[in-house]
Amino acid sequence: MTESRRIADLATLKAFGHPLRMRLYGALKLRGTATASQLADDLDDDTAVSLVSYHLRKLAEHGLIEEAERAGGDARERWWQAAQESLRIDSKDFRDTPEGAAAHTALSRVMYDHRRDAYLRFLEQRAGWSPEWQDAHDSSDFMARLTPDELKALTAELHAVVARYEKHGRTADPEGRETVGVHLYAFPMRG
Repeated sequence: MTESRRIADLATLKAFGHPLRMRLYGALKLRGTATASQLADDLDDDTAVSLVSYHLRKLAEHGLIEEAERAGGDARERWWQAAQESLRIDSKDFRDTPEGAAAHTALSRVMYDHRRDAYLRFLEQRAGWSPEWQDAHDSSDFMARLTPDELKALTAELHAVVARYEKHGRTADPEGRETVGVHLYAFPMRG
């Protein structure tokens, strides 16, 4: 597994932009490794294992996931894992063509929907978390007047802070740790 990957080609961007594929990729990131059967069970919507297998193969064709070492179970089942620790998608790689710009916007919408749904699931399940986790959760909104360079610097600082905590979480004692979603959106706004 590589540390990070930048998606800069339109075919991979489109492959990742499919809502079910994004859900499958996210489930693999949470689980670590899984089979198509396990992922189909995770989806909670009677999605056929054959459909999950098809979409996993599409993700693999673009190098987004890869086969993982078999972790038990049926020897005929393929185990999958994400092929990288993180993905980076920059709008500047796609804005030179109308098709690229439209595909990037479509992917951004799917990503937003995916993240929104994850946060709404947390809100629905919040009572099931310990008081410590309920108190640790955050939902913030900030408004700052910045230049483009200042926004880039702010974003880089925030990414560095999250990366530092991610690294610590991989090496520290796992006791009491949960996977935490950190969703940041920073964009210019007018009236």
